[in-house]
Amino acid sequence: MRIALVNESSQKNKNKLIFNILEKVARQYGHQVFNYGVRDDSDYSIDYVEAGVLTGILLGSKAVDFVISGCSSGEGLLITANKMPNVFCGFVTNPVDAEIFLRVNAGNAISIPYGKNIGIGFEINLENIFHTLFQTTPKSGYPKERQTIQKEQRQKLKYLNKLNITDLYYLLDEMDKDFLYHIIKNPYFEENFFANCEDDNISELLKDLIDL
Repeated sequence: MRIALVNESSQKNKNKLIFNILEKVARQYGHQVFNYGVRDDSDYSIDYVEAGVLTGILLGSKAVDFVISGCSSGEGLLITANKMPNVFCGFVTNPVDAEIFLRVNAGNAISIPYGKNIGIGFEINLENIFHTLFQTTPKSGYPKERQTIQKEQRQKLKYLNKLNITDLYYLLDEMDKDFLYHIIKNPYFEENFFANCEDDNISELLKDLIDL
């Protein structure tokens, strides 16, 4: 599985710590991790809305399979990401949230409230969240007697997502180009995205924009 870390600028001082923990855990389960987040030593800057759009681009183009993201409260990123096509983002503060989210909702992104997850247990909590995410089998349901009902509900959610949110290529094509350029014009995106994107139309659209 390909996993992306995406964080907005207010949390850039935590990027290296989060990435190191994420990569250490993910490697144990045979996954790859790509750091798309704003880093402490970078001039690149995005807010939580732009980080949510970036989450959608990465998942909708199948450049990654899962996104670890968040902001100070975790709420703004959550709202934005869930407005993007084929994104099912959950709010996760601890390992129990992570397991319930995967087993019940089978989502593909999480938003962590980094501003609240501070203190002496921050690193331990993060590591346990990541272990839970990557060792849990999605779509298994919880509790067991509700597995069939939850599967039906997930299908309804996907149906509503398709009805209410347009195709990603069309969305990006219609999006204000200065806004979109600001999100993708950074060395981390160019280094990681085009080698992994599985949608040629989206790849071409974004390459053309970067090259302008």
